[in-house]
Amino acid sequence: MDRIWRRNRPVLVRDILDALNTDRALAYTTVMTVMDKLHRKGWLRRQPQGRAYVYEAVASRESYTARLMRDAWATSDNQAVAFLHFLEQLSD
Repeated sequence: MDRIWRRNRPVLVRDILDALNTDRALAYTTVMTVMDKLHRKGWLRRQPQGRAYVYEAVASRESYTARLMRDAWATSDNQAVAFLHFLEQLSD
């Protein structure tokens, strides 16, 4: 998801594969399988483009972060106090 969020535009599997292969060698099918799973889980949307698909993130990184924070606060008995503690820990 990080590579897709960085691009901030629809991408092909090949685009992500090329970006990931700068760190380590991966097979095209491995990246395609992961992107397909992210699509099925609702993280990515895709549109056909020729014989391939172009993928894009359903939500921004910031939206995803906000959802994680909301889920974390939901575990607290006092969400307001948990939020205040969170704010106290932020840097200026």
